[in-house]
Amino acid sequence: MTDQVTQKLRVDARENRDRVVEAARELFAERGIDVTMRAIARRAGVGPATLYRRFPAKQQLVDEAFADEMRACRGIVEEGCDDLDPWRGFCSIIERITVLNARNQGFVDAFLAADPEVDGLAAHRRLLLGQLAELAERAQRSGGLRRDFVIEDLLVVLLTGRALSATPRQDRESTARRFAALAIDAFRASADHGELPSAGLTRRRAG
Repeated sequence: MTDQVTQKLRVDARENRDRVVEAARELFAERGIDVTMRAIARRAGVGPATLYRRFPAKQQLVDEAFADEMRACRGIVEEGCDDLDPWRGFCSIIERITVLNARNQGFVDAFLAADPEVDGLAAHRRLLLGQLAELAERAQRSGGLRRDFVIEDLLVVLLTGRALSATPRQDRESTARRFAALAIDAFRASADHGELPSAGLTRRRAG
């Protein structure tokens, strides 16, 4: 009997944890990462004590909730970097990441706000931005990417693209692809481009 009770407690604990993570995913996607832990507990149907027992710090829950997005984002970047045509690979990354981020408002917030001292997302950001910077250099050498592009320009696209999550769900992907096409056209090497101003405050987000 004791073994059965122990097994049931383990199953209940796992189900509670799964409900918390799923509730966090939903609320982060809908409202961004500023949603409170109490709101997550209410959505999950558990008490705050249960939530904090599983996730003592909110950042742990953020990392867990966005694990799938991190894997998808890493796969997109790696595939783009492996493309023999660096400009084509760069363009595919812009489009696919824009579409991915349009589905989830919170992921962009978490990605850009990641604290390098405490946060797994910060390591993810450093890795991906490093890979993207190398790809951008190759795309510039190939003549596809404008010469004055800097990696912070990609962060500007991510910041601006946050608004896509506010568009009607049925139009979100097509709108994201159109936005990505506009961004890609701005990044394309062209004699008609004027000189860009300073990258400004976005530089501090690339660390």
